[in-house]
Amino acid sequence: MLIQATPDGAIDSGSTAWMLASAAFVLLMVPGLAMFYAGMVRRKNIIATMLYSYGAMALIGVQWILVGYALAFGKSVGGWIGWDPALLGLQGLPADRLYGDKGIPELAFVMFQGKFAIITPALISGAVAERMKFSTFLTFSLLWATFIYCPMAHWVWAPGGWLFERGVLDFAGGTVVHISSGVSALVLALLIGKRLDYQTTSGGAVLPHNLPMTLTGAGLLWFGWFGFNAGSAVAVEHPVAGASASLAFATTQTAAAAAGLAWILIEWWHHGKPTSLGMASGVVAGLVGITPAAGHVRPLAALLIGALTSAGCYAAVQLKGRFGYDDALDAFGVHGVGGLIGALATGLFCFVPVAGLLTGGGPEQLIKQALGAGAAIVFAAVGTLIIASALKATMGLRVSPAQEREGLDLSLHGERGYHSELV
Repeated sequence: MLIQATPDGAIDSGSTAWMLASAAFVLLMVPGLAMFYAGMVRRKNIIATMLYSYGAMALIGVQWILVGYALAFGKSVGGWIGWDPALLGLQGLPADRLYGDKGIPELAFVMFQGKFAIITPALISGAVAERMKFSTFLTFSLLWATFIYCPMAHWVWAPGGWLFERGVLDFAGGTVVHISSGVSALVLALLIGKRLDYQTTSGGAVLPHNLPMTLTGAGLLWFGWFGFNAGSAVAVEHPVAGASASLAFATTQTAAAAAGLAWILIEWWHHGKPTSLGMASGVVAGLVGITPAAGHVRPLAALLIGALTSAGCYAAVQLKGRFGYDDALDAFGVHGVGGLIGALATGLFCFVPVAGLLTGGGPEQLIKQALGAGAAIVFAAVGTLIIASALKATMGLRVSPAQEREGLDLSLHGERGYHSELV
């Protein structure tokens, strides 16, 4: 089949359709994340846990239009932040303006990237589930997205960003999304403290109330991740719906499958039984690990990345009790650790000639990846510490003990997830 080239300055209908579909895929990940998290808490906190994600979907959806896109993808100011007054509120962005040389309207790119900005603070909520004030979480999310996420997205993804110019590879957000959210989740969990009935003994006291919901959420995340990763081909090729997108699609599936299998095999060996929660956790870990590498590695490398990430995240989750911190839903153990493994593995296995990389992975690219990961860890940790400490001193981070015992659904939202005592 002969594919006709798109004339310069013309809209590529296939690439545009794929970018719009990818943006919708990524948005579906937010309800998927809400279900994934909500199934793991107690039933008295299901509504509150889901509202963290839906609150981020609404709040950051507005922030991204008003100022977020301008800060992340405006003209670079010294490599540290973007800025373009015409992009504030998108009032100076014509509907027919194309994004670079990719053949897609820039508005399609705005919407696609906006979904990344939405889901990243929602990921953090997993560390503080069942005890953080909803009002404080919304305020934290707004400040964090503006002062942590947007600068980091500019560093890594925007031409002129200081990590972008140094050749750090992050195909779809291992550094920008997962390391930043995972590290921030750990800092926030340490500041807010443990749940009242948290125990560090094996198994603890907090049991998931609805594992079928968590499995369904994991499935929605897996589905949406194809848009998350394969849609990110917009950064490296034209047409967007081309070879890199297909490669990212294949490696995403491969790593998720390998990680899910690895997790339950490790769990089977370690505890004697494979569990549904282990399968769901492994799949998500693999998706996290392949995110920075998706369009830069071959499927065989994706198998290795998925298995390695699964093993690393499993170990991090097991060690959580030993260190005594209450990362309620393993936001750090899966996203922080998984993002770090994936970022470094990208440096070892990458082969795509992008960002000046012509000879494939090796020590030189590994050093670049370590630089990007280290910068993300330090910036996210310090920034989160400053923001959360200020909010702790003013608004307060957590609900009262009475509200926590009653459950956040009733005490904060006046609702119940279930009205039958048999559920």
